[in-house]
Amino acid sequence: MISEHRLTGHLAAAFTIFIWGITFVSTKILLDVFTPIEILVFRFTIGYIALTLVYPRRMGLRSRSEEILMMAAGLCGVTLYFLLENIALTYTYASNVGVIISIAPFFTAILAHFFLAGEKLRLNFFIGFIAAIMGIFLISFNGIMVLQLNPIGDLLAVLAAGVWAVYSVLTRKISGLGYHTIQTTRRIFFYGLMFMMPALPFFNFAWSLKPVSQPVYLFNLLFLGLLASALCFVTWSLAVKRLGATKTTVYIYLVPVITVATSVVVLRERLTGIAVLGIAMTLLGLVISEKESTPGKNTIADQTEKIN
Repeated sequence: MISEHRLTGHLAAAFTIFIWGITFVSTKILLDVFTPIEILVFRFTIGYIALTLVYPRRMGLRSRSEEILMMAAGLCGVTLYFLLENIALTYTYASNVGVIISIAPFFTAILAHFFLAGEKLRLNFFIGFIAAIMGIFLISFNGIMVLQLNPIGDLLAVLAAGVWAVYSVLTRKISGLGYHTIQTTRRIFFYGLMFMMPALPFFNFAWSLKPVSQPVYLFNLLFLGLLASALCFVTWSLAVKRLGATKTTVYIYLVPVITVATSVVVLRERLTGIAVLGIAMTLLGLVISEKESTPGKNTIADQTEKIN
């Protein structure tokens, strides 16, 4: 039976992915008046201010190595991930990016195997990964089944998935330092914004907030800043702390599922039989990947030993 400690982690991960899965609606609305980089800066600025107001206690790090961990997490999880994803979308199709970003759990599992204690590669993870990726492919193309490779954009999407995997491993290490999750998330946001500043002149950035005088734009920007950024980065860190980097990251498989469901409900888009099959395969892959194994069993090392 799953413990209350781990149940909290699963609920936190599921909640986070649910919110992240519907953020595309808010982003799409805001793109009418803001550029992608403007949305990015404004949402994380709002998130940083919100976390400061909720938990204003100053964070005093004990060593330079801890500061470096925070800086690296901000660079990977905020600056590089979102910049790479946004730039990738200008070179390739959103469906391509959706499929490619979903390989982040694979990269996370590899990194966690080598850099985190107690997160060894498990056979059921790879079985679940294959099932989920096949399902995500079907969902993303929703029966259209036209795959066009765009080397630059697709490579940027792969890099985005890779840096998110690094971020997940870093947050796992940060969670073991003993600081409050809101404090660490706030510090990560700070560094993410600082690393973002040098890139602004190259993206035609404007500091104007005039569009938020209209309620629809204000609501969606606050949704991204308060929920998708401030709250969800905290709940994601909590999930990583409770479940580990690999088990938390596989919840990313659910993003296209939630996106499709939201599109059907909000945008009245058509749901094809191919998409339904994809959803079923993705959920199956998630269940298989999350399946608990007997301690010391079902790892790749164990399987190799059995073969030999």
